[in-house]
Amino acid sequence: MPIAPDSTAVVTGAAGGIGRALAARLVAEGVRVVVNDIDDVRLAETAKEIGAHPVAGDAASVEGVARLVAAAKDHLGQIDAWFGNAGIDRGIGLDCPEEDWQASYEVNVMAHVRAARLLVPDWVERKAGRYVVTASAAGLLTMVGTPTYSVTKHAAVAFAEWLSVTYRHQGIVVQAICPQGVQTGMLERSGPMAGLLSRDGALTPEQVADAAWAATTDDRFLVLPHPEVGDYYAARATQTDKWLGGMNRLWQHVEGQA
Repeated sequence: MPIAPDSTAVVTGAAGGIGRALAARLVAEGVRVVVNDIDDVRLAETAKEIGAHPVAGDAASVEGVARLVAAAKDHLGQIDAWFGNAGIDRGIGLDCPEEDWQASYEVNVMAHVRAARLLVPDWVERKAGRYVVTASAAGLLTMVGTPTYSVTKHAAVAFAEWLSVTYRHQGIVVQAICPQGVQTGMLERSGPMAGLLSRDGALTPEQVADAAWAATTDDRFLVLPHPEVGDYYAARATQTDKWLGGMNRLWQHVEGQA
């Protein structure tokens, strides 16, 4: 079921980039939105500019998620949709520190689990709810150079799949947004990998938000702002060794540029 005007939503990681664009699009469509980010200054600016309500803080820890859900319900009355957009890209190579693995797991995976624990029971009772994960094409394919991001984004997609399998008959819609290169700080920090991430064009955050909004009309699970990702995903599943070989050649090219 499409998101109706005057429904409610929470968007995490919303101080900038894709999160801000998602929140702005929702507000423009008449949705009442709570935005969240750990950067309280930028979040306040964003909320004022787009017409959303800010709730700053951690969207990953058990305590942080609980505070966010409680504050959002207090402001909105109920939460109809949750856009779990917050994510981090820490950790390069096999020797990246344990801390990078743990932080990536907490933000990119457990944030979704912890939010769903608090949201799903109410949605099951109401027979309606929407959980949207910003998972990245890395969640369907991989991200050369960074095992932490690749593994945790795969896990985010896997958790979203599990939610959909388990609760779709209860009226809960689950979706995974999986873009390639997007014109955000993450792309700017990617160094020699920027060209690879942008091989099919680097979209603006607003274009990603447009694709996400369009996907609410048919509730499709995979939201692919770069349609080519669907072909890569199919090749990965059906021609695995060929796909792995091609990715290895791409990585050798990136290594040569580093």
